[in-house]
Amino acid sequence: MKRRSPGRGARRSTGARPLTGARASTGRRRFGGPRRFVGGLRVRLVVTFVLVALLSAVTATALAYRDARTAVLQRTQNTAVDDLRERVATVAAGFDMPPDQRSLSRFAAEVSEGLGARIVVARHQDLTAVSDTYANTEGRITAELRAAVRAGDGTRFQRVEWRGEPYLVVGTPVTYADGDRRTSGLEVFAITDLRAERDDTEALLDSVQEGIVPVVAVAALLALLAAGTVLRPVRKLGRATRELAAGDLGSRVAVRGHDELADLARTFNETAGALQSSDAELRAQEAKARRFVADVSHELRTPLAAMAMVATVLEEDAGQLPPDAARAARTVGAETARLSRLVEDLMEISRFDAGAARLNASETDLADTVRASLAPRGWTDRVALDLPEGVRAVVDRRRVDVIVANLVGNALRHGAPPVTVTLAAVGGGGAPGVGEGGDRVVLEVADRGPGLPPEARERVFDRFYKADEARTRTTAATATTTATATATATGPAAPDGGPGPGAGLDGGQGSGLGMAIALENARLHGGTIEVEAQRPGGGAAFTLVLPLRRTDGEGEE
Repeated sequence: MKRRSPGRGARRSTGARPLTGARASTGRRRFGGPRRFVGGLRVRLVVTFVLVALLSAVTATALAYRDARTAVLQRTQNTAVDDLRERVATVAAGFDMPPDQRSLSRFAAEVSEGLGARIVVARHQDLTAVSDTYANTEGRITAELRAAVRAGDGTRFQRVEWRGEPYLVVGTPVTYADGDRRTSGLEVFAITDLRAERDDTEALLDSVQEGIVPVVAVAALLALLAAGTVLRPVRKLGRATRELAAGDLGSRVAVRGHDELADLARTFNETAGALQSSDAELRAQEAKARRFVADVSHELRTPLAAMAMVATVLEEDAGQLPPDAARAARTVGAETARLSRLVEDLMEISRFDAGAARLNASETDLADTVRASLAPRGWTDRVALDLPEGVRAVVDRRRVDVIVANLVGNALRHGAPPVTVTLAAVGGGGAPGVGEGGDRVVLEVADRGPGLPPEARERVFDRFYKADEARTRTTAATATTTATATATATGPAAPDGGPGPGAGLDGGQGSGLGMAIALENARLHGGTIEVEAQRPGGGAAFTLVLPLRRTDGEGEE
């Protein structure tokens, strides 16, 4: 009885269905980037470019490997299925059923010869024949594939791994001829070695992977060029911003192009221009205000001088006037003196603002200067002095007098006794010394009063700022003494180094300019005034720090 090959009327290899029971193991590559970027914007841009290029290269490599492997395996699979169908159809045409072991072995060998010496296994019921008697086929032909072929549902194939090597196994049943589609019980399996195909795909993968390094290098180079192009205007904008913050309001950025960076540069230029215009306007208004204060103060000096003369005459004759007239005369004298002092303070402040204040400096014994400042005001007996001899410095005696008068006067008015004045020369290492042993002089004025409130510490040197009334201690006795001291301490600057502007008491009836003038005088000497608002033992302390020697130019005021 002649049999027909299953190749007739059967579907082509594209219709052959693979089995998924045995799958080759595949590995996954993981590429992890840094958890966080470090460095500046240039580094982040370069790293981002490189990561994108690397991800693109890896993705392209994976896709290329998958497509190439699929194409190679598909071609090998189609060839194996078609070859097996055609060879079985040719050999089975002259094969008699049922076979014995000898005829079945001859059938397997003939089929194998036409398939390029592939291993062929023929099975019929309990008989099995292998074209290569030494080949182990049990591990390569799975039970799943045998069951599918035995069911007679066309040609089936399956890719398996055996002993770490890939193989393609194609199986087909032999059916009866003359339109009888029943299986004859004869099954044929062909085993194809896929190592050559595996080596080809791996060689393709290696060649593609070798191209990743130059791709990433080119991406890094392009990233550097792109980062330089993008960051150059950003650096220029940053430099212009720093110049603007440093006070150069004329700083501008060249605008190039029409992108977002150009818009940012244009906005910066507009902002800088508006700021420069506002600054110029404010400076002009400030100059006008200072000029107005200076002019008004100057114009008031002449009528105030006449009023002071009249007030002095009235005060001298107050004892001969009726009580109400005497009180009015003293009030006029006191207010005239206060107004004169305010005018002098305003003129002194205007000289500081205009940069016209100069030092009339000479080497001076500071202890004598402090005593000379306290004695005319009647404060010597009210202040505890610690003034070592021999502390000399190059200072303007009149301006030091203004500083001492303001610091001591404020301590007497706002603090509580004892008020102490301590003088010392301090060396570079911080150790106190005298005379030539130090490089700066420290004059501390301290009291034991309630101290300064926290908000007053920051504003105590502001112009027209007066301490809180809670700090002011005013009684009838102290008010009389203060009035006497104030009358003694105020008045025009004396050419011989006597009291000058700002030498009155701040707070109370003061103008609020004394401490500001004192600080400006200290700065004119190259020093400063430090404040300790609350001392551990109570009270406040103001410390004048001046250099013992000055090296800059000195001139007459």
